[in-house]
Amino acid sequence: MEAPQYVAARVQQALAEDGRTHELGIRVDIRGDQLFLRGQVSGVEQRERLGQVAHEVAPELHVHNEINVVEATAPGEDEHLD
Repeated sequence: MEAPQYVAARVQQALAEDGRTHELGIRVDIRGDQLFLRGQVSGVEQRERLGQVAHEVAPELHVHNEINVVEATAPGEDEHLD
């Protein structure tokens, strides 16, 4: 069986390089047969895609998608400095 740190690195590389995701800021932790995804993204669809890619790369592990979806809002009014 492949060492957990190598599996985590392989999943992180896939999340960064896969055309569906292109995410660099997702943390991947492996404990036994459990894979945990942690971080923040701006949409539910992106969160789901990340879980799907992780499952495709490591189908033998149970994926726990703990990625938070943060709401990106439009900037407020301009700040004027005197």
